[in-house]
Amino acid sequence: MSSPDYVIVTGTSGGLGRAIAARLVADGFKVVGIARRAVSAEDVGTDPGKYVHVEYDLGNIDGINDLVRGIVAEHGKPFGLVNNAALGTDGLLPTMHNSDIEGLVRVNVTAPLVLTKFVVRQMLARKRGRVVNISSIVARTGYRGLAAYGATKAAMEGMTRSLARDVGRRGVTVNAVAPGFLETQMTASLNEVNLDRIQTRSALGRFAELDEVAAGVSFLLSEAGAGVTGTTITIDAGSTA
Repeated sequence: MSSPDYVIVTGTSGGLGRAIAARLVADGFKVVGIARRAVSAEDVGTDPGKYVHVEYDLGNIDGINDLVRGIVAEHGKPFGLVNNAALGTDGLLPTMHNSDIEGLVRVNVTAPLVLTKFVVRQMLARKRGRVVNISSIVARTGYRGLAAYGATKAAMEGMTRSLARDVGRRGVTVNAVAPGFLETQMTASLNEVNLDRIQTRSALGRFAELDEVAAGVSFLLSEAGAGVTGTTITIDAGSTA
């Protein structure tokens, strides 16, 4: 693709976010990454100019408007937004601290809603754009110790369906990708027995790969995905089959 379109991807400091950024760059997009920690083009495996990083804590809701203004001033109106950044805090709800619950909701729900609000305004102005929200199969299947996390991901899927109806006639699509369990920092707290059980239950007998999920995101941002909106694509190696 020779298009100069760029995509904003949040949470590119590791795991899935970095894999998404690398895949999009490989598919011809410029990526503006957002994360609390510094990320270089070399970290993403690309050349400077194809990946640009902005250090920002999305928990700071009040500054998101200025964040988007700064990105637009430097790079123009974005074509795509991938809401990937999220906290993976686990714990049984009856014993979770209120601060942990509030933190999950702030970063996993409020921040992407507010970020999407300001980014989609730019897309509506150009009558073209794509939003991809990263959900999780936990939003529908549930998992012990992930009630609060699962609630935040279910919220993202609800936002996906309604926002797709709000902006579709202005040329903007909104979809979600729901990965299964991935071998990332978020699953590091699961013990070996639980990990083996999850893999055994999968139709393919394994976890989904980061690159497979990133490819699903790239599809939704591609011309081939132009007719898809308001839906959630599950990429979980058959865990929910």
